[in-house]
Order: sequence, then structure tokens, then C-alpha cells
Amino acid sequence: MKRRDFLKSTGVLAGASVVGGVSVARGANASGSDLIKLALVGCGGRGRGALQQRLEVGDNVKVVALADAFEANAKAAAGAFTEMDKERVDLKDGVFWGLDAYKKAIDMCDSVLIATAPGFRPIHFTYAVNAGKHVFMEKPCAVDARGYKMAIAAAKIADEKNLKVVCGYQRHYQNPYIGMVEQIKAGKIGRLMYSRVYWNGDGIWERPRQNGDTEMQYQMRNWYHFNWLCGDNIIEQHCHNIDVGNWVHSLGDPFGKNAHPVRCNAMGGREVRKFPRFKNSGHRFDHFFCEFTFDDGTQMFSQCRQQANCYNNVSETFYGTEGRAWAGGINDTKEQAVWRFEGDNPDPYKNEHVQHAKYIREDIKHNDAWFAAHSSMTAVLGRYCAYSGKEISWNDAVEKGRDEFPYDLVADLEANDPTKFWDAVPPVVPDTEPPAQPAEGEFIYERSVPVPGEWKWDA
Repeated sequence: MKRRDFLKSTGVLAGASVVGGVSVARGANASGSDLIKLALVGCGGRGRGALQQRLEVGDNVKVVALADAFEANAKAAAGAFTEMDKERVDLKDGVFWGLDAYKKAIDMCDSVLIATAPGFRPIHFTYAVNAGKHVFMEKPCAVDARGYKMAIAAAKIADEKNLKVVCGYQRHYQNPYIGMVEQIKAGKIGRLMYSRVYWNGDGIWERPRQNGDTEMQYQMRNWYHFNWLCGDNIIEQHCHNIDVGNWVHSLGDPFGKNAHPVRCNAMGGREVRKFPRFKNSGHRFDHFFCEFTFDDGTQMFSQCRQQANCYNNVSETFYGTEGRAWAGGINDTKEQAVWRFEGDNPDPYKNEHVQHAKYIREDIKHNDAWFAAHSSMTAVLGRYCAYSGKEISWNDAVEKGRDEFPYDLVADLEANDPTKFWDAVPPVVPDTEPPAQPAEGEFIYERSVPVPGEWKWDA
């Protein structure tokens, strides 16, 4: 079944294809056998798609646990996967829901797929590596500077424990992109001067408020509309193109001086989302333009927009002294073809799981979290700049940037009573703090969190 067909299906699922087995090394997982026990944390559309793609690798795995904040999501995913693959899905003791459900699922597995709302990922990634689990984690890795620092700290622990980490920046597993980077490294466009990266597209989905929902439940269902959960579209979506830019500017070295920009200036706003129907659905912008500068003086010009019926462009182009490059092609300064990609081009969404299985089974050192965290933070830097209207350095953004995710609230609930999560007041609620107003405030400031008892949603 195609991934999108699977995600849309609500009935009985069967017949998942099994392809492309990988070699098996002894000691591939914690138990020392060649069986890898899998868990999924985050049972929404992307999570289900990732687990299906992991099963399609065709190696010796068993799905032993699923977790989601919502009970209905966890149970629906459990039923669908059990029906789809009774031989390799055994969830009789492994279906969990609630704020701390991720811990129970991760504790049961050797390798975990993390596909929760982006704001939660630094917490879930940290727990997984501390528990000694291999990780596939969707992008982005964080929605603010604090989350970035957590992801970097967890990446270091993953290296120390020899854990294999793959992140959902799938262009790193897409052959035309890999070929392009190799050609640029070989000097086919001369000295890189600047790049242009785009994700200009239509609007996004929106789920209606359900009868009886608390404000927290409504926001969690509509996570893409709230910055504390998604980070804004520059982080949740455009981070893909920004990641390719970082990849090329750094020539693939996540520890080099060009691993990320050193400063940025930006602009953005709300042209569509200022309409009344968006009044109580978050503070996201719907367009950004950023100018990122790297340590060597090269620049990355970035555009993203989510507005229907406008000019669309999803691409990355790199301009050098001797030509320009894009995924699959290079032209010289006279626009004559220098190189075109030729060869196999497997589905990168699937290939990242094929490679992750290989890294685990053949004990190949691999950790995507370094560059993935840098790319996520690059997008966060762009948001800080657009929201404030200020030019901001990387170091200031990392050290002083404001939190979007309520880390302390979540930690307190997990430690004391996770069942109270749905009744907790989210970081932003209707008719309180307004969206960012560039030039009217600093990007470094404390959030005015609504006080429980002083605010309540009136359905």
C-alpha cells in the first residue's frame, strides 16, 4: 500500500510489502539476538507512515509498543498494525497513552521511532538515548533554543553509547541530493558564494474543536497551529530546505565552522492568518524571508510561505564562481549542462529506514542528530529574527532565545500527576498574548504564561 493510502485508511489493513532485507550482525540490539524490538511514539499520520516504512525493510523486527498522548490514536494504530502484520506486531502489553506514555513504550524496545509533535521531541529523544535505545526521530528536533541544547546534549550521549540515530531530513537519503553534494565537494561549481532555499506552498490542515475538548486537547489536535508545539512553518516545514543549505555550506561537516550560520536578519508576518477565523488558533506567521550568513561570509537566502493560490516553489539552488547546482543537476555560468544525476533513486522516506537498520545490524557509527539539531536551530534563529525585526547572532539566539515549549510545566506534571495534562493551561490561549510585532520588542523576553484559574476556555 502507498503510505498516504495507508494513513487515510480506517478499515482493515493487509498486505504490506516486504522488500530489501539487510544483513544481520550478532549483537544488533540490547538482547544480543538478531531480533530488533520496535516502538512507535506518536501515532499520528507521520508516525504511522514511518512505522510502515520501517516494517517494509523486511528484516527481523517485532513491534512491541505504541504510545500517543491520545488514547484513541494509540488504540487505532494498534488495531491497524496488528491487522496489517500479525506475525511481526505483538502489542498485547504495549499500547500506552497519556503524557508519560512514551517512557513505557521506550522501556520495552531496542529501537524507537519518535514522531510526536516537534515541541516534545527533545524530551523524548533525551529519554531514549539515556535508556540506551537506537532512535529514528522525525524533524525538526526542537522548536526553541532550549530544545536545541537538549538535542545536542542527547546527541553527545548517543555517541558515547554507540547508538545509531537517523533523523527525518530524508534528503540526506535521496540519491540526487547525495550526488549533488559530492559534485560540489569535487569543485564542479567552483567556490560557493550563496544559496537560495524555498518552501512556498499552500496552507495547512485544521481540525475543528470537538465537544468536550479542553483547550489543551484542542491545541494538541491542532499542533501545527501553535508555536509551542510546531515552532511555526519555518521550523516545521522549511527546515528541510534550510537543512540542505547547511549541508552544502558546511560540505557535510556538522562539526566544522560552517556547520550553521553565525547570524541572520529576517522579516515575516501574517497576511492570511490575520483573518478572524484564525483568531484563536495560535500565533504562527504565514510567510518568512531570511538572510543567513555563515562564518566564511557565504549567505543563504531563505523563503517560506503557506498561502493558497500564490507562487509555489520548493527547491534549493547553490551558486558558485563556475556554475550553479540543484538536486540532480549542475550548469556552468553559460547554463550549459555539466552534470546530471543518473542512477537509482529509491524512495528516501523508506531508504532512511533501510539505512538505519543497516547501521544497527552492522554496527556502523552513525548519528544524524548533530546536523539535524543545527538545522532545526537555524530555522529557530530565523524565526527569532523575523519576530523581533532584529539581526541576531547564533550565539545570542542559542544562549538567550526565549522558550516556546513549556518544559517546566511538562516536567512537573510528569513527576507529580501526568493525568492532569489535559486540564493544564497551554502556554498561549485565546485573547491573551498577541502575535509577535516586529520592531516593538526584543526577541529575548519572558513569556506571560496564563495563570491557572484566571483563564478558562468558554466553549
